[in-house]
Amino acid sequence: MALSKALFFFLINISFLLTFSYAADPFVSYNFEVSYITASPLGVPQQVIAINGEFPGPVINVTTNNNVAVNVRNKLDESLLIHWSGIQQRRSSWQDGVLGTNCPIPSKWNWTYNFQVKDQIGSFFYFPSLHLQRAAGGFGGFIINNRDIIPIPFDTPDGDIVILIGDWYTRNHSALRNDLDTGKDLGMPDGVLINGKGPYRYNDTLVPDGIDHEKIEVHPGKTYRIRVHNVGVSTSLNFRIQSHNLLLAESEGSYTVQQNYTSLDIHVGQSYSFLLSTDQNASTDYYIVASARFVNESRWQRVTGVGILHYTNSKGNAVGPLPPAPDDQYDKTYSMNQARSIRWNVSASGARPNPQGSFRYGSINVTEIYVLKNKPLEKIGGKRRATLSGISFVNPSTPIRLADQFKVKGVYKLDFPTKPLTGPPRAETSVINGTYRGFMEIILQNNDTKMHTYHMSGYAFFVVGMDYGDWSENSRGTYNKWDGIARSTTQVYPGAWTAILVSLDNVGVWNIRTENLDSWYLGQETYIRVVNPEATNKTELPMPDNALFCGALQKMQKPQHIDSAAPPMKGNRLKLLFFTWLMFFTCALVPIFH
Repeated sequence: MALSKALFFFLINISFLLTFSYAADPFVSYNFEVSYITASPLGVPQQVIAINGEFPGPVINVTTNNNVAVNVRNKLDESLLIHWSGIQQRRSSWQDGVLGTNCPIPSKWNWTYNFQVKDQIGSFFYFPSLHLQRAAGGFGGFIINNRDIIPIPFDTPDGDIVILIGDWYTRNHSALRNDLDTGKDLGMPDGVLINGKGPYRYNDTLVPDGIDHEKIEVHPGKTYRIRVHNVGVSTSLNFRIQSHNLLLAESEGSYTVQQNYTSLDIHVGQSYSFLLSTDQNASTDYYIVASARFVNESRWQRVTGVGILHYTNSKGNAVGPLPPAPDDQYDKTYSMNQARSIRWNVSASGARPNPQGSFRYGSINVTEIYVLKNKPLEKIGGKRRATLSGISFVNPSTPIRLADQFKVKGVYKLDFPTKPLTGPPRAETSVINGTYRGFMEIILQNNDTKMHTYHMSGYAFFVVGMDYGDWSENSRGTYNKWDGIARSTTQVYPGAWTAILVSLDNVGVWNIRTENLDSWYLGQETYIRVVNPEATNKTELPMPDNALFCGALQKMQKPQHIDSAAPPMKGNRLKLLFFTWLMFFTCALVPIFH
């Protein structure tokens, strides 16, 4: 009997240990069924990409260090990957959802992403990364909340609102893709959507009747956190809410110095969160506006998204003209100065208790320097291509990370130049050789005639400088070495440069690309390969059990069908199942020992 009691108390202790281990980093699961639906956001029926029948897709809402499982069922007629923009995928580029690391999920198949949102907070979004699919939808918000033990640097808001803005075409994404494949430009978008809906009819001439618009209801005297993401194709948008200030609080996982803006330019792929005080008299509803920037505004008038902010005590519909965009047609520094004003809150805690500014990036010695220069489209082999430093990236049939895992030769070259090529452009699979624990300076030089934004997977980099003209070594004298914002997507103005610093502490293969979908599709991207020479699971997780195989490794892939789609239970989830069984067994023993 003494031995039995000892076993009983041993089981009790194990149960409690497992309980506490899972209380720290719980699991959150989502199921995504990705399919086409017919919608008419601009009054024209068209094919859009929905998730679980929703357009836009559902918001993923998790907390720092949560383990996230997203089972994706691909019901499209083409392959699919979901990219988690700004989610750093610490130690696991296997989950990043881009072609350099993942084989595509074939049509009628499913695949489960498993990743941890390690040491991150903030506002992000997800989207399909292949075949220009983001131009058809498939996107949604991704929120990472602070843990309870980490205070946020403002009072807890009364509500949390996600707003997805973006330019939109009534042609479906395959037609847009065909235009690019045949050497055409996409042309002016047909409109701007707010949360998947067209404009409120503020003008009978510019907006046809019968278009559904976004309406956001708020209570007076409250403060709301609004998370705004530009998920569009290629258009920078100015975001504003009539008669309201936007108190900037966070951008892509970094708390900012809190500043009021009457409007803010949000470039493709960027995310911001604002604190909105509902302090107006609600004599009418208020316009929410997202309008195109850096364009001929008279021609682009109809490319304007308009929604409604509705107070519960509102006395009538919004009327009159829209609140104006910045009047800076002849002042090309206005928007750049606004961007420079966005600074890191060095005293606020982020995902960890220590202040964000305790990482003193300005005092770290740079070990690697790359100048990445773009140009207008060029012809390579008779086809129009987009380049970065003279190289148009060709995605390999075997993903780079998979090729490394199985030592497949000839898939890519580790020869991306540190400075732009001087000869004719080339189409190659050329990759940057990053040094693990190195500190890299990247200068993004935009010699194109249009705005570009650049994104880097796996990291938050520090935006330390931007200016018009060509970058030179003397430009370093203008760098912000104290409170430059840490983020994953930065704008580069036409005829200008932006400098970023990044600490290469995350092992994997990481995409760096323009967020402008047309130029990305045509090859303006590369990858940074970061390898720890002392291979260890402490710096990179093993290849997932459910990894897909393609290209040179296609024969390793077992057949699958969408109807067999049950998310695999593995790793910590199996331990959780074991814990549940153990608790049941222990409870069953209680009557025996009493």
